[in-house]
Amino acid sequence: MGAELVRGGVEFRLFAPKRKRVEVVIETNGGAPRSIALTREADGTFRGLADGIGAGTLYRFRLDDDKKLYPDPVSRFQPKGPHEVSEVIDPSAFAWTDQAWPGITLRGQVLYEMHIGTFTKEGTYASAMRELAELRAAGITCIELMPVAEFPGRFGWGYDGVDLYAPTRLYGRPDELRAFVDRAHALGLGVILDVVYNHLGPSGNYLTQFADHYFTTKYENEWGDPIDFETEPGVRAYFVENAGYWIDELHFDGLRLDATQSIHDASPKHVILEMRERARAAAGKRTILLVSENEPQRAVLVRPLEAGGCGLDALWNDDFHHSAHVAVTARSEAYFSSTKGTPQELVSAIKWGYLFQGQYYPWQKKSRGMPAFGIEAPAFVLYVQNHDQIANSACGQRLHELTSRGRHRAITALLLLAPGTPMLFQGQEFGASAPFLYFADHEPELAVLVEKGRGDFVRQFPSLQDEKTCALRLAPHDPRAFESCKLDLGERERHREIYDLHKDLLRLRREDPTFAAQRSDWLHGAVLGPEAFLLRFAAGTGEDRLVLVNLGRDLDLAEVAEPLLAPVQDGDWRVLFSTEDPRYGGNGTPPIRSGGRIRLLGHSALVLGPSPVQLAQEENVE
Repeated sequence: MGAELVRGGVEFRLFAPKRKRVEVVIETNGGAPRSIALTREADGTFRGLADGIGAGTLYRFRLDDDKKLYPDPVSRFQPKGPHEVSEVIDPSAFAWTDQAWPGITLRGQVLYEMHIGTFTKEGTYASAMRELAELRAAGITCIELMPVAEFPGRFGWGYDGVDLYAPTRLYGRPDELRAFVDRAHALGLGVILDVVYNHLGPSGNYLTQFADHYFTTKYENEWGDPIDFETEPGVRAYFVENAGYWIDELHFDGLRLDATQSIHDASPKHVILEMRERARAAAGKRTILLVSENEPQRAVLVRPLEAGGCGLDALWNDDFHHSAHVAVTARSEAYFSSTKGTPQELVSAIKWGYLFQGQYYPWQKKSRGMPAFGIEAPAFVLYVQNHDQIANSACGQRLHELTSRGRHRAITALLLLAPGTPMLFQGQEFGASAPFLYFADHEPELAVLVEKGRGDFVRQFPSLQDEKTCALRLAPHDPRAFESCKLDLGERERHREIYDLHKDLLRLRREDPTFAAQRSDWLHGAVLGPEAFLLRFAAGTGEDRLVLVNLGRDLDLAEVAEPLLAPVQDGDWRVLFSTEDPRYGGNGTPPIRSGGRIRLLGHSALVLGPSPVQLAQEENVE
């Protein structure tokens, strides 16, 4: 569908079954627009050839006798935004250099969530591309771009996209996005894209002008009208083909499917399965990642097809986030209230993935989740920050601003050494001072509704209803909300301690075979105190690693009767990493005494490995 370059001109195809007549109206240089009638086919598709035109041509559609002209719903570019003309794009014009790129697999990935508009001061694909080498050097392996499908206004998160085939003009032209992906591949970085198939934004959404069954009232959706995947095959195809489009024409290495619990489909074959098939087919020999966000925590999404699953690769794990957040901030309002941040919760989240696997969930007053046993650890994406969770604080505050420096370092170590797939949010790696607020630029009437909706959402947090706090909160349509979120990349140097912490932990994760294995079946955990716990990796293999996390007071572990603390046979423990290293802003680490007698400082994490010693020497030591 859309505008396709062919010999001698451009072929236009438009799915518009509710229309009897369709014309493509082509803009000319200073002259009268040129109109060409398209021929209707049996399935409601209109088709026609316009000769003598090529890439760069601007066009819209006239539908029956409607005086208004409409943009192409399969437009590859909207140079003036979603309400205006579409532009013919030649997807083959870009000179790719990634022919040998094999794609990416899940194991070993370190994801980095990026919003192009605020990642740099310029907010463009080109400026972000210049920073890719630094991200790679820091230990990032895969960029996860927040949605880039065209949306209205001057700024936004991208989740109200309306032209799903058109990379937004706000960040650059389509070939500049291609250049971003191509450069990433040259550096060994993957790039996956956040896509929204559960609703479309309200402004600039003209799909119902072409077909009656793009949306449905059969299901509920908190963000807008749900997509109707059941009634009209052409509508279903519009979204399924989009999943392949980003992989094929722009060489993305996969997709992050937003809020899949709101992708409703009672068809014999769920549309998510078709999207999976189309995306993998579009990749050809390349391997791609398909990641799902799913609030009800339906683990079946990542189980293999032969086991009745959907065959996706990974799931976001909110349970780990919520427990970690409560553990380091001691705040448990709203949806945080069902996790207590206890050591056992954190051990269980690392070992088993979700905390709620079908049992009662007090916050929602119903059961939540399904069994996730047997799912390998990399299938759970772990994070302590993401776009939603930062924005759900009082003023878009990041985690390091909500807890102590020591606790922040300790929880970072846990995140980056856990066997799950870690994800950082842009700027997290250097303790960015920029907030991340909810921002969306809409026309005045809609802006008021969006602001009210945002206010209704945060009302679940009692502390955010304080008058003084409310006075600090910027309206989503206020340009200051957007501008304040732009990163200052110079903070990489000014916040060197936090940056070095992240880089060194990622190096340890990458280079240490025990951590790099990402095997939760090698992992055992134990509670050491009210706010302390341990994780022992590869127990009994000789490559044991002991991760000790203490979010409370100092502990003398010689007083703890716990077998997982025992050194390896004929050996002892040595320090491989300490968050209390002065290099990271810490105050130093007490030496380990013989026999594995460890003093674990408060608000710290310690990584230990085996250090062989002679038993005779041990016998002579106090």
